[in-house]
Amino acid sequence: MTATFELPPGLEAGAPPADRAGVRLLVARPEGIEHARFPALGTFLSPGDLLVVNTSGTLAAAVDGTRQDGRAVTVHFATALDDGTWVVEIRPARGAAGPVPDSRAGDVITLPDDVRVTLAQPHPGGQIRLWQATAAVAGGVLAYLERHGRPIRYAYLPAAFPLADYQTVFAREPGSAEMPSAGRPFTTEIVTDLVTRGIGIAPITLHTGVSSQDAGEPPQPERYAVPETTARAVNLARAWGGRVVAVGTTATRALESAADSTGVIRGRTGWTDLVLGPDHPALVVNGLITGWHAPGASHLDLLAAVAGADLVDRAYEAAVRARYLWHEFGDSCLLLP
Repeated sequence: MTATFELPPGLEAGAPPADRAGVRLLVARPEGIEHARFPALGTFLSPGDLLVVNTSGTLAAAVDGTRQDGRAVTVHFATALDDGTWVVEIRPARGAAGPVPDSRAGDVITLPDDVRVTLAQPHPGGQIRLWQATAAVAGGVLAYLERHGRPIRYAYLPAAFPLADYQTVFAREPGSAEMPSAGRPFTTEIVTDLVTRGIGIAPITLHTGVSSQDAGEPPQPERYAVPETTARAVNLARAWGGRVVAVGTTATRALESAADSTGVIRGRTGWTDLVLGPDHPALVVNGLITGWHAPGASHLDLLAAVAGADLVDRAYEAAVRARYLWHEFGDSCLLLP
């Protein structure tokens, strides 16, 4: 099964490609697997198809701090809540794996400029990994992160890279703790090529939290918005026989969260806790552009909800054999069930 596949060593992309569009593209369809480069994306789509993209921008969401006992930690600002508090993840100092198991409600972490982050309570569903916290910052947290934050980086990246490497061509509204990475290989030239082929592009916004779930931990609630114009475009594309191809699991989650039981999309803004999987297949999305996800990741259930477990399994088996690269700077996959 895909969820338990083994990722061989050496398949983790350790740096952004020099040409963001220069990544490989595996195309998985019922009739077979095909290997290409990402700029060829338009040749696998048809006039009348609609791509739905995420316009969320990536935050410099990691900030170094110090606990009251003097130990160094890193705070990942994951999600801004409606009451002004934040969901945060507390990690050991740079380069170490987490979480910090002895975190407690009331702990205070001091950040640069003497900003204090106070842990209020464990965030529901996050076990000891996520906390609801207060951070009183003049000018707001987003402006503070611009001054003192850096992109969240995991151990498979041996070096730090600037925030610009974590933005997609579609990014407009900052809010994602981690890059909506399926959109990273797109360039203005590729977008132009798609439009001239008669392929539509419509926006949603979904601000991602941190993706380092513990085993068995479901995706966290995320803030999203599906504009009414996008809802109409999706409904028209489906009525005319076009495919609705989501660029990433984030766009998929947003669209399916805005769908009624018949698959009709409505413009909607709010929070989604939707978990797509075997018990909740996709109603609207029938194509998906995605990166490659780690064994056991909850994203794999979402892929199967769109494309079916068999096609996803065959795509992952082919990607491992052909040594595609994983993670946010890695290669891409187009699933067309």
